[in-house]
Amino acid sequence: MQASLLGFVSIGALAAAVHYVIALLAHALGWQPAYANWLGFVVAFPVSYIGHRRWSFRGTLARHRQAFPRFLAVALLGFFANQLLLWLALTYTPLPFWFVLGVVMVLVAISTWLLSRFWAFHHG
Repeated sequence: MQASLLGFVSIGALAAAVHYVIALLAHALGWQPAYANWLGFVVAFPVSYIGHRRWSFRGTLARHRQAFPRFLAVALLGFFANQLLLWLALTYTPLPFWFVLGVVMVLVAISTWLLSRFWAFHHG
């Protein structure tokens, strides 16, 4: 299986943009940061899975029934790390939500790629 880093970055950027925009809109509408972040994640998850399945890891032999629960586990782990880092930064720094969310999403993306490449879509 040949995982495309460019594909992962492209799909990841698209899913991250969906997550980010939805979370910022929800926050602007009065949602608390943690809930706005959850909404962004839930809306962006299908974009991420479908895009990665069909493009980033299109050469995988991993079946959907194996890859989907693993990718969901990776995504949830990444999201919980995202939520924890977001909470820590918003609690202990004066940084604004929009900035913290963007930085945290970039940091978590690296571990998500590694886990997706070597576990979720791994077929060995």
